[in-house]
Amino acid sequence: PAAMLRTTARGAMRAAAMRPASAPARTFVFSTAYSVAKKMVPKISATEQAALDGGTVGFDRQIFSGSVSLEGLKKKYSVALTAEEQAFMDNEVEELCEMLNDYQITVDRDLPKHVWDFIRTRGFLGMVIPKEYGGLGFSAHGHSQIITKLSTRSGSAATSIAVPNSLGPGELLMKHGTQAQRDYFLPRLASGEIIPCFGLTGPHSGSDAAGSMRDEGVVVERNGRLGIVASFNKRYITMAPIAGVVGLAFNLKDPNGLLRGRGTEGITLALLERGHEGLRIGSRHDPLTASFMNGPVQGEDVFIDMDQVIGGQEKAGTGWSMLMACLAEGRAISLPALGVAASKGVAASVGAYAKVRKQFKVPLSDLEGVQEHLARIAGTTYV
Repeated sequence: PAAMLRTTARGAMRAAAMRPASAPARTFVFSTAYSVAKKMVPKISATEQAALDGGTVGFDRQIFSGSVSLEGLKKKYSVALTAEEQAFMDNEVEELCEMLNDYQITVDRDLPKHVWDFIRTRGFLGMVIPKEYGGLGFSAHGHSQIITKLSTRSGSAATSIAVPNSLGPGELLMKHGTQAQRDYFLPRLASGEIIPCFGLTGPHSGSDAAGSMRDEGVVVERNGRLGIVASFNKRYITMAPIAGVVGLAFNLKDPNGLLRGRGTEGITLALLERGHEGLRIGSRHDPLTASFMNGPVQGEDVFIDMDQVIGGQEKAGTGWSMLMACLAEGRAISLPALGVAASKGVAASVGAYAKVRKQFKVPLSDLEGVQEHLARIAGTTYV
Protein backbone atom coordinates (compact mmCIF):
# COMPACT_ATOMS: atom_id res chain seq x y z
CA PRO A 1 0.00 0.00 0.00
CA ALA A 2 2.78 2.46 0.83
CA ALA A 3 4.43 1.84 -2.54
CA MET A 4 1.11 2.33 -4.30
CA LEU A 5 0.57 5.61 -2.44
CA ARG A 6 4.03 6.85 -3.43
CA THR A 7 3.44 5.89 -7.06
CA THR A 8 0.08 7.63 -7.04
CA ALA A 9 1.59 10.74 -5.48
CA ARG A 10 4.36 10.90 -8.08
CA GLY A 11 1.82 10.48 -10.84
CA ALA A 12 -0.29 13.28 -9.44
CA MET A 13 2.75 15.56 -9.25
CA ARG A 14 3.69 14.83 -12.85
CA ALA A 15 0.14 15.48 -13.99
CA ALA A 16 0.07 18.78 -12.12
CA ALA A 17 3.36 19.81 -13.69
CA MET A 18 2.01 19.03 -17.15
CA ARG A 19 -1.18 21.02 -16.66
CA PRO A 20 -1.04 24.56 -18.12
CA ALA A 21 -0.26 27.20 -15.53
CA SER A 22 -2.89 29.76 -14.72
CA ALA A 23 -2.74 33.10 -16.51
CA PRO A 24 -1.50 35.04 -13.46
CA ALA A 25 1.23 32.45 -12.87
CA ARG A 26 2.36 32.56 -16.48
CA THR A 27 2.40 36.36 -16.45
CA PHE A 28 4.52 36.39 -13.28
CA VAL A 29 7.02 33.84 -14.62
CA PHE A 30 7.42 35.43 -18.04
CA SER A 31 7.53 39.01 -16.81
CA THR A 32 10.16 38.09 -14.23
CA ALA A 33 12.23 36.22 -16.80
CA TYR A 34 11.92 39.12 -19.26
CA SER A 35 13.02 41.64 -16.63
CA VAL A 36 16.08 39.56 -15.79
CA ALA A 37 16.98 39.03 -19.45
CA LYS A 38 16.51 42.72 -20.25
CA LYS A 39 19.10 43.67 -17.63
CA MET A 40 21.58 41.13 -18.99
CA VAL A 41 21.28 41.93 -22.71
CA PRO A 42 23.39 44.94 -23.80
CA LYS A 43 21.56 48.01 -25.06
CA ILE A 44 21.26 48.57 -28.79
CA SER A 45 24.27 50.55 -29.97
CA ALA A 46 24.10 53.58 -32.21
CA THR A 47 25.39 51.40 -35.05
CA GLU A 48 22.65 48.82 -34.58
CA GLN A 49 19.92 51.44 -34.24
CA ALA A 50 21.00 53.13 -37.47
CA ALA A 51 21.00 49.77 -39.23
CA LEU A 52 17.49 49.07 -37.94
CA ASP A 53 16.26 52.47 -39.05
CA GLY A 54 17.97 52.37 -42.46
CA GLY A 55 16.80 50.64 -45.61
CA THR A 56 13.46 49.06 -46.34
CA VAL A 57 11.74 45.70 -45.95
CA GLY A 58 11.55 43.47 -49.01
CA PHE A 59 11.43 39.73 -49.61
CA ASP A 60 12.86 39.18 -46.13
CA ARG A 61 9.44 40.08 -44.67
CA GLN A 62 7.97 36.95 -46.26
CA ILE A 63 10.83 34.79 -45.03
CA PHE A 64 10.42 35.85 -41.41
CA SER A 65 6.63 35.65 -41.57
CA GLY A 66 6.82 32.06 -42.85
CA SER A 67 4.71 32.89 -45.90
CA VAL A 68 6.98 32.92 -48.94
CA SER A 69 5.67 33.54 -52.45
CA LEU A 70 8.17 32.63 -55.15
CA GLU A 71 5.77 33.91 -57.79
CA GLY A 72 5.75 37.31 -56.15
CA LEU A 73 9.54 37.24 -55.99
CA LYS A 74 9.83 36.46 -59.71
CA LYS A 75 7.40 39.24 -60.61
CA LYS A 76 9.23 41.86 -58.55
CA TYR A 77 12.85 40.99 -59.36
CA SER A 78 14.29 40.29 -62.79
CA VAL A 79 17.21 37.85 -63.01
CA ALA A 80 17.81 38.42 -66.70
CA LEU A 81 20.59 40.56 -68.10
CA THR A 82 19.62 43.44 -70.35
CA ALA A 83 20.87 43.40 -73.95
CA GLU A 84 23.60 45.92 -73.03
CA GLU A 85 24.69 43.93 -70.00
CA GLN A 86 24.81 40.69 -72.01
CA ALA A 87 26.87 42.36 -74.72
CA PHE A 88 29.28 43.67 -72.08
CA MET A 89 29.56 40.16 -70.60
CA ASP A 90 30.19 38.63 -74.02
CA ASN A 91 32.79 41.18 -75.08
CA GLU A 92 34.51 43.39 -72.49
CA VAL A 93 34.25 40.91 -69.61
CA GLU A 94 35.45 37.98 -71.75
CA GLU A 95 38.33 40.06 -73.08
CA LEU A 96 39.36 41.13 -69.58
CA CYS A 97 39.22 37.54 -68.33
CA GLU A 98 41.59 36.52 -71.13
CA MET A 99 44.00 39.26 -70.04
CA LEU A 100 44.13 38.14 -66.39
CA ASN A 101 46.88 35.80 -65.20
CA ASP A 102 46.14 35.41 -61.51
CA TYR A 103 49.42 33.64 -60.78
CA GLN A 104 51.44 36.49 -62.25
CA ILE A 105 49.22 39.05 -60.54
CA THR A 106 49.96 37.33 -57.22
CA VAL A 107 53.71 37.29 -57.94
CA ASP A 108 53.74 40.96 -58.99
CA ARG A 109 51.27 41.97 -56.25
CA ASP A 110 49.47 44.24 -58.73
CA LEU A 111 47.52 44.21 -61.97
CA PRO A 112 49.57 44.92 -65.11
CA LYS A 113 49.36 48.46 -66.49
CA HIS A 114 47.55 47.36 -69.66
CA VAL A 115 44.91 45.66 -67.49
CA TRP A 116 44.42 48.80 -65.39
CA ASP A 117 44.11 50.86 -68.58
CA PHE A 118 41.52 48.44 -69.97
CA ILE A 119 39.50 48.54 -66.74
CA ARG A 120 39.49 52.34 -66.68
CA THR A 121 38.70 52.96 -70.35
CA ARG A 122 36.02 50.28 -70.80
CA GLY A 123 33.77 51.52 -68.02
CA PHE A 124 34.36 48.81 -65.41
CA LEU A 125 34.72 51.41 -62.64
CA GLY A 126 31.41 53.11 -63.52
CA MET A 127 29.07 50.15 -63.88
CA VAL A 128 26.50 51.50 -61.40
CA ILE A 129 26.84 55.18 -62.30
CA PRO A 130 23.94 56.47 -64.47
CA LYS A 131 24.53 57.03 -68.17
CA GLU A 132 23.92 60.75 -67.90
CA TYR A 133 27.15 60.97 -65.89
CA GLY A 134 29.12 58.76 -68.28
CA GLY A 135 28.55 55.46 -66.48
CA LEU A 136 27.11 52.22 -67.80
CA GLY A 137 23.94 52.35 -65.67
CA PHE A 138 23.88 48.58 -65.12
CA SER A 139 21.40 46.85 -62.81
CA ALA A 140 22.29 45.16 -59.54
CA HIS A 141 21.95 41.79 -61.27
CA GLY A 142 24.28 42.83 -64.06
CA HIS A 143 26.78 44.17 -61.55
CA SER A 144 26.64 40.89 -59.62
CA GLN A 145 27.09 38.68 -62.69
CA ILE A 146 30.09 40.66 -63.93
CA ILE A 147 31.86 40.50 -60.57
CA THR A 148 31.14 36.77 -60.28
CA LYS A 149 32.58 36.10 -63.75
CA LEU A 150 35.72 38.14 -63.09
CA SER A 151 36.21 36.48 -59.71
CA THR A 152 36.51 33.08 -61.37
CA ARG A 153 39.67 34.40 -63.06
CA SER A 154 41.16 36.67 -60.41
CA GLY A 155 39.79 37.60 -57.02
CA SER A 156 42.17 40.56 -56.78
CA ALA A 157 41.03 41.97 -60.13
CA ALA A 158 37.38 41.46 -59.22
CA THR A 159 37.88 43.20 -55.87
CA SER A 160 39.63 46.12 -57.56
CA ILE A 161 36.52 46.59 -59.71
CA ALA A 162 33.92 45.75 -57.06
CA VAL A 163 35.05 48.31 -54.48
CA PRO A 164 34.65 51.45 -56.66
CA ASN A 165 31.21 50.14 -57.69
CA SER A 166 30.02 49.46 -54.16
CA LEU A 167 32.10 50.68 -51.23
CA GLY A 168 33.34 53.75 -53.06
CA PRO A 169 31.54 57.12 -52.74
CA GLY A 170 29.75 56.81 -56.09
CA GLU A 171 26.61 55.32 -54.60
CA LEU A 172 26.64 57.90 -51.79
CA LEU A 173 26.95 60.74 -54.27
CA MET A 174 24.10 59.45 -56.42
CA LYS A 175 21.73 59.20 -53.47
CA HIS A 176 22.88 61.96 -51.13
CA GLY A 177 25.36 64.26 -52.91
CA THR A 178 24.62 67.82 -53.94
CA GLN A 179 24.12 68.47 -57.64
CA ALA A 180 27.49 70.23 -57.78
CA GLN A 181 29.20 67.21 -56.19
CA ARG A 182 27.52 64.79 -58.60
CA ASP A 183 28.41 66.91 -61.63
CA TYR A 184 32.05 67.17 -60.54
CA PHE A 185 32.83 63.66 -59.30
CA LEU A 186 30.58 61.16 -61.07
CA PRO A 187 31.88 61.71 -64.64
CA ARG A 188 35.47 61.44 -63.39
CA LEU A 189 34.67 58.28 -61.43
CA ALA A 190 32.84 56.73 -64.38
CA SER A 191 35.71 57.38 -66.80
CA GLY A 192 38.32 56.01 -64.42
CA GLU A 193 40.08 59.38 -64.30
CA ILE A 194 40.04 59.03 -60.53
CA ILE A 195 39.74 55.86 -58.48
CA PRO A 196 37.83 56.16 -55.19
CA CYS A 197 38.24 54.63 -51.77
CA PHE A 198 36.28 55.02 -48.56
CA GLY A 199 37.86 55.50 -45.14
CA LEU A 200 35.61 53.99 -42.48
CA THR A 201 37.58 51.33 -40.60
CA GLY A 202 40.24 52.30 -38.07
CA PRO A 203 42.61 50.53 -35.68
CA HIS A 204 39.89 50.42 -33.02
CA SER A 205 36.69 50.56 -35.08
CA GLY A 206 35.37 48.02 -37.52
CA SER A 207 31.79 46.82 -37.79
CA ASP A 208 30.74 48.99 -34.82
CA ALA A 209 32.17 52.10 -36.42
CA ALA A 210 29.50 54.43 -35.06
CA GLY A 211 29.99 53.22 -31.51
CA SER A 212 33.79 52.96 -31.43
CA MET A 213 34.97 55.56 -33.97
CA ARG A 214 37.73 57.77 -32.57
CA ASP A 215 38.13 59.98 -35.65
CA GLU A 216 36.66 63.39 -34.84
CA GLY A 217 35.97 66.69 -36.51
CA VAL A 218 35.06 70.01 -34.89
CA VAL A 219 33.00 72.71 -36.60
CA VAL A 220 35.02 75.93 -36.92
CA GLU A 221 34.87 79.24 -38.75
CA ARG A 222 37.91 80.37 -40.72
CA ASN A 223 38.16 83.56 -42.74
CA GLY A 224 34.40 83.90 -42.67
CA ARG A 225 33.81 80.35 -44.00
CA LEU A 226 32.30 77.51 -42.02
CA GLY A 227 34.30 74.29 -42.04
CA ILE A 228 35.56 71.35 -40.03
CA VAL A 229 38.94 70.57 -38.50
CA ALA A 230 39.28 66.79 -38.46
CA SER A 231 41.86 64.29 -37.25
CA PHE A 232 41.59 60.69 -38.42
CA ASN A 233 43.49 57.42 -38.58
CA LYS A 234 41.97 54.94 -41.02
CA ARG A 235 43.29 51.45 -41.69
CA TYR A 236 42.60 48.59 -44.13
CA ILE A 237 41.19 50.96 -46.75
CA THR A 238 40.86 49.12 -50.06
CA MET A 239 42.15 51.05 -53.09
CA ALA A 240 43.64 53.81 -50.89
CA PRO A 241 47.22 53.64 -52.29
CA ILE A 242 45.99 54.56 -55.80
CA ALA A 243 42.88 56.55 -54.89
CA GLY A 244 42.34 59.99 -56.37
CA VAL A 245 39.49 60.79 -53.98
CA VAL A 246 38.92 59.60 -50.42
CA GLY A 247 35.52 59.27 -48.80
CA LEU A 248 35.99 59.93 -45.11
CA ALA A 249 33.78 59.16 -42.11
CA PHE A 250 34.29 60.91 -38.77
CA ASN A 251 32.35 61.90 -35.68
CA LEU A 252 31.41 65.58 -35.91
CA LYS A 253 31.26 67.85 -32.84
CA ASP A 254 29.81 71.35 -32.71
CA PRO A 255 30.70 72.70 -29.24
CA ASN A 256 30.08 76.32 -30.22
CA GLY A 257 26.76 75.78 -31.99
CA LEU A 258 28.06 77.04 -35.34
CA LEU A 259 25.82 74.73 -37.38
CA ARG A 260 22.81 76.78 -36.23
CA GLY A 261 20.28 74.08 -37.05
CA ARG A 262 21.68 73.20 -40.47
CA GLY A 263 23.01 69.73 -39.83
CA THR A 264 23.73 68.05 -36.51
CA GLU A 265 26.53 66.46 -34.54
CA GLY A 266 27.26 62.80 -35.32
CA ILE A 267 28.85 60.65 -38.00
CA THR A 268 29.58 62.83 -41.04
CA LEU A 269 30.93 61.94 -44.49
CA ALA A 270 33.24 64.09 -46.59
CA LEU A 271 35.19 63.82 -49.85
CA LEU A 272 38.87 64.76 -49.99
CA GLU A 273 40.86 64.66 -53.20
CA ARG A 274 44.42 63.35 -53.23
CA GLY A 275 46.73 66.25 -52.49
CA HIS A 276 44.30 67.87 -50.02
CA GLU A 277 46.37 69.74 -47.45
CA GLY A 278 47.10 67.50 -44.46
CA LEU A 279 45.74 64.29 -46.07
CA ARG A 280 48.24 61.42 -45.91
CA ILE A 281 47.84 58.13 -47.77
CA GLY A 282 50.34 55.77 -46.20
CA SER A 283 52.26 52.69 -47.22
CA ARG A 284 50.45 49.74 -48.68
CA HIS A 285 49.05 47.07 -46.34
CA ASP A 286 49.49 43.37 -47.12
CA PRO A 287 46.25 41.62 -46.11
CA LEU A 288 46.36 37.86 -46.71
CA THR A 289 48.92 38.34 -49.52
CA ALA A 290 46.06 39.69 -51.65
CA SER A 291 47.09 41.70 -54.69
CA PHE A 292 44.41 44.38 -54.58
CA MET A 293 45.45 47.75 -53.20
CA ASN A 294 44.96 48.40 -49.49
CA GLY A 295 46.43 50.97 -47.12
CA PRO A 296 45.94 53.59 -44.38
CA VAL A 297 44.52 57.10 -44.64
CA GLN A 298 45.53 59.61 -41.97
CA GLY A 299 45.50 63.28 -41.09
CA GLU A 300 45.77 65.67 -38.14
CA ASP A 301 43.88 68.95 -37.91
CA VAL A 302 42.83 68.78 -41.56
CA PHE A 303 40.53 71.61 -42.61
CA ILE A 304 37.46 70.46 -44.55
CA ASP A 305 35.14 72.97 -46.17
CA MET A 306 31.42 72.42 -45.63
CA ASP A 307 31.04 72.07 -49.40
CA GLN A 308 33.12 68.90 -49.13
CA VAL A 309 30.61 67.21 -46.83
CA ILE A 310 28.60 64.72 -48.90
CA GLY A 311 25.22 66.36 -49.32
CA GLY A 312 26.45 69.68 -47.93
CA GLN A 313 26.02 71.09 -44.45
CA GLU A 314 22.42 69.87 -44.16
CA LYS A 315 23.69 66.26 -44.27
CA ALA A 316 26.17 66.75 -41.44
CA GLY A 317 25.53 64.20 -38.68
CA THR A 318 23.51 61.83 -40.88
CA GLY A 319 26.45 59.86 -42.24
CA TRP A 320 25.78 56.57 -40.53
CA SER A 321 22.25 56.20 -41.86
CA MET A 322 23.60 57.14 -45.31
CA LEU A 323 26.24 54.43 -45.03
CA MET A 324 23.77 51.81 -43.83
CA ALA A 325 21.65 52.40 -46.91
CA CYS A 326 24.49 52.54 -49.43
CA LEU A 327 26.89 49.92 -48.07
CA ALA A 328 24.24 47.33 -48.89
CA GLU A 329 25.47 47.67 -52.47
CA GLY A 330 28.71 46.07 -51.40
CA ARG A 331 27.44 43.82 -48.64
CA ALA A 332 24.54 42.40 -50.63
CA ILE A 333 25.92 42.39 -54.19
CA SER A 334 29.70 42.53 -54.58
CA LEU A 335 30.69 40.34 -51.62
CA PRO A 336 28.12 37.58 -52.35
CA ALA A 337 29.26 37.66 -55.99
CA LEU A 338 32.83 37.02 -54.85
CA GLY A 339 31.55 34.22 -52.61
CA VAL A 340 29.58 32.56 -55.42
CA ALA A 341 32.67 32.59 -57.63
CA ALA A 342 34.74 31.03 -54.85
CA SER A 343 32.12 28.31 -54.39
CA LYS A 344 32.07 27.57 -58.12
CA GLY A 345 35.85 27.37 -58.13
CA VAL A 346 35.80 24.95 -55.20
CA ALA A 347 33.14 22.79 -56.86
CA ALA A 348 35.11 22.57 -60.09
CA SER A 349 38.52 21.94 -58.52
CA VAL A 350 37.53 19.38 -55.87
CA GLY A 351 35.22 17.61 -58.31
CA ALA A 352 38.01 17.28 -60.87
CA TYR A 353 40.56 16.23 -58.25
CA ALA A 354 38.23 13.58 -56.84
CA LYS A 355 37.98 12.10 -60.34
CA VAL A 356 41.71 11.81 -61.03
CA ARG A 357 42.97 10.99 -57.53
CA LYS A 358 42.73 7.28 -56.66
CA GLN A 359 42.88 5.43 -53.38
CA PHE A 360 42.18 1.71 -52.84
CA LYS A 361 42.38 1.45 -56.64
CA VAL A 362 39.26 3.57 -57.18
CA PRO A 363 38.75 7.31 -57.76
CA LEU A 364 37.94 9.33 -54.65
CA SER A 365 34.67 10.31 -56.31
CA ASP A 366 33.50 6.68 -56.01
CA LEU A 367 33.77 6.71 -52.21
CA GLU A 368 30.46 7.44 -50.51
CA GLY A 369 31.97 9.67 -47.84
CA VAL A 370 33.57 11.87 -50.50
CA GLN A 371 30.39 11.84 -52.58
CA GLU A 372 28.43 13.26 -49.64
CA HIS A 373 30.78 16.23 -49.40
CA LEU A 374 30.80 16.78 -53.17
CA ALA A 375 27.01 16.70 -53.22
CA ARG A 376 26.83 19.28 -50.44
CA ILE A 377 29.29 21.57 -52.23
CA ALA A 378 27.38 21.31 -55.51
CA GLY A 379 24.01 21.70 -53.82
CA THR A 380 24.86 24.84 -51.87
CA THR A 381 26.57 26.36 -54.93
CA TYR A 382 24.11 25.67 -57.74
CA VAL A 383 20.73 24.78 -56.21
